[in-house]
Amino acid sequence: MKRKYIVITGGVLSGLGKGIAIASIGSLLASKYKVVPIKCDGYLNVDPGTMNPIEHGEVFVLDDGGEVDMDFGHYERYLGVSCKSDWNLTMGKVFKEVREKERRGDYLGQTVQMIPHVSDFIKNYFVRIGEENKADIMLIEIGGTIGDMENELYIDAVRSLRRDVGKDNILFVHLTYVPIPSGVDEQKSKPTQQSLGLLRQKGIEPNIIIARCSELLSPNIKRKIAATSNLIEEEIITGIDVDDVYKIPLVFEEQGLSQLLARKLNLAVHPNLEKWKEFIRNRENADKEITIAIAGKYTSLEDSYASIVEALKHCMAHFSTKINIKWINTEENHFDLEKVSGVIVPGGFGSRGIEGKIKIIQHCRENKIPFLGICLGLQLAVIEFARNVCGLEGANTTEIVKDCSNPVITILEEQKNIINKGGTMRLGAYPAIIKEDSLVHSLYGFKEISERHRHRYEVNPEYHEILQEKGMIFSGMSPDGKLVEFIELPKNEHLYFAATQAHPELKSSLLKPAPLFKGLVEAALKRKGL
Repeated sequence: MKRKYIVITGGVLSGLGKGIAIASIGSLLASKYKVVPIKCDGYLNVDPGTMNPIEHGEVFVLDDGGEVDMDFGHYERYLGVSCKSDWNLTMGKVFKEVREKERRGDYLGQTVQMIPHVSDFIKNYFVRIGEENKADIMLIEIGGTIGDMENELYIDAVRSLRRDVGKDNILFVHLTYVPIPSGVDEQKSKPTQQSLGLLRQKGIEPNIIIARCSELLSPNIKRKIAATSNLIEEEIITGIDVDDVYKIPLVFEEQGLSQLLARKLNLAVHPNLEKWKEFIRNRENADKEITIAIAGKYTSLEDSYASIVEALKHCMAHFSTKINIKWINTEENHFDLEKVSGVIVPGGFGSRGIEGKIKIIQHCRENKIPFLGICLGLQLAVIEFARNVCGLEGANTTEIVKDCSNPVITILEEQKNIINKGGTMRLGAYPAIIKEDSLVHSLYGFKEISERHRHRYEVNPEYHEILQEKGMIFSGMSPDGKLVEFIELPKNEHLYFAATQAHPELKSSLLKPAPLFKGLVEAALKRKGL
């Protein structure tokens, strides 16, 4: 069959959920076809790796070491694929490559212009990714909203792509917003109509419209939108607000979206949504309830820890347990952990909130509260143990205190002379050898495992001996035995105290929750007597 392309654009305002919408569309197709997603971002950063999570949300790390947009978490979880870094296209990456082509003389003396040269580069990029990955269906998400200066070249590229691949092989989906203003109690289509007008000015007529709304669209609103967009009413889908984003594929399917895709792209579409239904049933039938605290400094934007939240959601279904999340800002002086059944200290960078996290880890260790440390969380657990169990006064990380008296956490040797920040950490999937009879081994079930990493600092080898002498277990090491990948405390001393230098939340999925998160939730249930 000829390769198909599904393009999603957004209108009215940002944050409507294009990533989840296109991933949900892909989930209707992924059981039969090879689906490859591409995310197009308008910012001039080459990738989001140097961005503050509060500004842009979580940086998602791939197996190949790519630092990409957090929407790739949705792609992997909904499509069941392992994404690649070149599936994330940014304007920073586009301009970098176009300039390199110009310097090589690839344009043969032409005056290089935004249109056609840059937009053609983008269009050809889409085609190349499809060919290299032997994709049946390409999903292309255009970041931002229609009318943004930053995405105009992407819009022109997909408009031109339609001419190259033929109208029967490309489908345009437009995600928009239908508000219900307070005090009016009436759905309003005008923002959507204006958004469609802007899209039409760019030369694109959508084939399907998904309208975000707090309730199902009324027949009257559907008629108005259909008339404005030259569509029929069944081609207007309600992107209704839901309490669980994993319901969205089911919501789309209930409105006939899979067969709409089948007719418009001339495909046989038979979605397999049984795993989604089972997941939702298990969550909704939860007969137990616990509270897990996430202690970090980016708690003002929960998207900063999006994959951690998703990993806990996967555990909710696995254990049929409602998990309440308690956000703790570690820059504050007081921490209420009285009703908490487990604690997660996630990754992060910089000095803010560090001592608060260390106090929380000490409280968990001394009061036997189930604890999971991730990346920086492992490093701080080592610092706390070094200070309060090993008696190493002034123990710290050289990231925070460069000349501390006991640098139990130090920079990786290969990182010492690196100046550029972007893409230079220990990134991507790395193997670890797991200690037999350890807690970590019981959770993973394998002697060698692989998890994704994103860090520059590591447990200082000079302190390995004293840490282990005092009772810390190094339950996972790099294959050369130099880097500590997992730590834990003895089972007879603590119900669950584990940490990893990796980010296991990034590979958690509906059918296979991350093992360390499963262990934490199981221990939290035991602590509560459930």
